[in-house]
Amino acid sequence: MVNRSVTSTLSGIPVGKTLRNIVKGPIVGLLALILFFSVITPGFFSFGNFINIFNQIAIWGVLALGMTFVIITGGVDLSVGCVLGLSSMMMGYSAEYLGLPFPLAMLIGTLVGPIAGLINGLLVSKIKLPPFIATLSMFYVARGLANIITDGDQILNYPAWFIGFNYTRYLGFITVSGIVFLFLVGSSLFFLTKTGTGRNLLAVGGSEEVARLSGINVDRHLILAYVISGTFAAIAGIMIASRVNASEPAQGTTYELYAIAIAVIGGTSLSGGEGSILGTLIGAFIIGILNNGLNLNGISPFIQTILVGVIIVFAVGLDMFSRTRDSSRPHHSE
Repeated sequence: MVNRSVTSTLSGIPVGKTLRNIVKGPIVGLLALILFFSVITPGFFSFGNFINIFNQIAIWGVLALGMTFVIITGGVDLSVGCVLGLSSMMMGYSAEYLGLPFPLAMLIGTLVGPIAGLINGLLVSKIKLPPFIATLSMFYVARGLANIITDGDQILNYPAWFIGFNYTRYLGFITVSGIVFLFLVGSSLFFLTKTGTGRNLLAVGGSEEVARLSGINVDRHLILAYVISGTFAAIAGIMIASRVNASEPAQGTTYELYAIAIAVIGGTSLSGGEGSILGTLIGAFIIGILNNGLNLNGISPFIQTILVGVIIVFAVGLDMFSRTRDSSRPHHSE
């Protein structure tokens, strides 16, 4: 007799949860926000404004996609904001101080991410450090290295074509950063839902012990999740340097909190084993629309921060309530 909970966990979807159930709450919240700001804010409900919101959330969204892979394994990556800053600085240093061709400098900056992610993954899977401690350590190491590279100085004035990534609009509305975000959403969605490795990541988050018993290499999948998170953080670092035409050691400060917030608001459970890329995309839009709507109404950024905190508490509380309700239901065997 096979217990339904075990079968569901191994298939990547925890008991009683489907993709529709995971994203249903975030979709309702997103639609409610759109309706609210459309009523009270002239000019909010327009194609141009929604495109602006999409382009603005690209960097946070990329970070949140990587964070989603880590959280569904039951972990967390506190280092993504600092890895973003280090990647941006390494790109600038390679171009400005080493005189390397800029495309090569971009590649070097991007490689910082998977290296940091590999170290995080090894600390979590092999050394058995709690993810909070392992990635907090990388947080400080990456931030320190970002300052050491140029002794805390900024690197300015990048090539015009690079700056155009965030201001030149293709097809009349989307930037290169927006295109990169869309590509990463699509590829992440395919990987998590259509490949065995992606489903195994969900199974690892559902229960490491059950995953091991089913033949899944848990350590390898944990390492992969952190490598993906680090890689996406590095890509976000290149994107932010393009947006502000500069690299500076403090770039990405607090961004890890927004990445976690977006993933959690999108339905990814901090307990692991549950989440979706579409949910994270919706979570990114919720944060983006909230900030945009409040800005258009002249609300203080400090109030925006408070509201994000309230939404996180609500999202996590809803997840805990849902899990408690599901666990109280009897599971039938067959």
